[in-house]
Amino acid sequence: MQQPWKVRFHLSARKEKTLFLKLANQIIQEILSGRLALGTRLPGSRTLAEELEINRKTVQLVYEDLEAQGWLISKSRQGTFVSGHLPDLKSQAKLKPTVQTLTVGDESTPRLPELSIKNDGIPDTRLIPYELFSRAYRRALIQVTRQQIMGYADPQGSLELRQALLAMLSMERFISATVEHICVVRGSQMGIFLAARVLAKQQLQGRVIIVEQWSYPPALDTFLSNYYQVIPVRLDQYGLDTEHLVELLQTHDVAAVYTTPHHQYPTTVSMSMDRRLKLLELSQSFDFYIIEDDYDHEFHYDSRPIPPLMSLPNSENVIHIGSLSKVFAPSLRVGYVVANLKIIQAMCQDILLIDKQGNSITELAIAELMQQGEIKRHTRKMRKIYQSRRDFAVQLFQQIFQHNVELTTPAGGMALWIKFNLSYQPHYADLLSSLHIDSEYSFGSLFSDSTKPHFYIRFGFAALSEQEMRQIIERLHYIFIESVNEES
Repeated sequence: MQQPWKVRFHLSARKEKTLFLKLANQIIQEILSGRLALGTRLPGSRTLAEELEINRKTVQLVYEDLEAQGWLISKSRQGTFVSGHLPDLKSQAKLKPTVQTLTVGDESTPRLPELSIKNDGIPDTRLIPYELFSRAYRRALIQVTRQQIMGYADPQGSLELRQALLAMLSMERFISATVEHICVVRGSQMGIFLAARVLAKQQLQGRVIIVEQWSYPPALDTFLSNYYQVIPVRLDQYGLDTEHLVELLQTHDVAAVYTTPHHQYPTTVSMSMDRRLKLLELSQSFDFYIIEDDYDHEFHYDSRPIPPLMSLPNSENVIHIGSLSKVFAPSLRVGYVVANLKIIQAMCQDILLIDKQGNSITELAIAELMQQGEIKRHTRKMRKIYQSRRDFAVQLFQQIFQHNVELTTPAGGMALWIKFNLSYQPHYADLLSSLHIDSEYSFGSLFSDSTKPHFYIRFGFAALSEQEMRQIIERLHYIFIESVNEES
């Protein structure tokens, strides 16, 4: 059916900084005002681009974004229409990067503003062996029912899972421990929280925790919520700078050092062996704990993984935190802590306050999958897939961005750390928040510093197919380069 009147838009009076935002906000405004009624057909992307004298790709991206948000719908061979069901306006809030500081005495050290876009290194849940999981859960449910163990569980975790974890840690990571040294938690974040809380109650020396210069934001928030003073230590291509750490230890009473040594978050670098040994020696000399967050140890591609700190000499003060969430899915919520008996016992006391019931069914199911070798087989399969995706992502970024990016292929992990030789623009936050693809995943997290003529992205590749990666990287190129050229 032909429309009696042609839909027109005027962007010249709008104050947004980019054509993308001008057009997107104009369409939303016209829908809310009633000028574009529900079901109204919009002009084709080519027609509207010619009328507004803008790039057709800009119009296509706006239509795709508003469709993803729920404002528009696309009908095959018919066109793009205003949706009959408008989205919840509260969900349209844009993500804004905020400047945070880490207090160092009377000084403040700026931390890079971060724009989180869901996926900065998560597994592809579409590849989970659901049939194996369902059978294991069914058998676990039968077991707890027959044995009448549906009541309160052991705060340290089921014995079956701790035994399975012990075998894995011993064979794969050279960690010497007993089941009494292992505590099962609901993901690594809970392990970090418990470690911070236990150390705070022990009031070890000062209320200072040292973290790597760029570090995992939820961990920082956890330490600050437990009233620690958080101090950053320098970071380079070899990991945590132990020489700078010595300087900090000489001037502060430190309770712990938090580190992600295997694949540093967010930069992906692996801490060198000489620095690992030095860090452990310092923990003995200055009597502080090391909170080792080993969040994706399973995915190392180019060589044998470096042994964790917990497996090396002088590791008595290490609190080793791991997770099975990266193997399957974040929603699995199964992690573990390995530490000395004093720390583990204190953690169990806190668990009784917040998680008395536990999750016996999940723990028994995971224990069975580990004992049967299913998790190891799944990990081996995923390692090959993720390595292929890593190589494809590196090649594609270099091909599309050429001299505008610098990146080193990481030895492992599920994300890339990419330096963009471009100046960060404030409106990138709005454009990046509109970056949608057909799956639930986006691309990663953006880090910038107004004092530097470049910015970084931690790009999660593991959860993306090659087609999805190409789509996202091409859109990033449009946002960072083409849209800027259009404005100029």
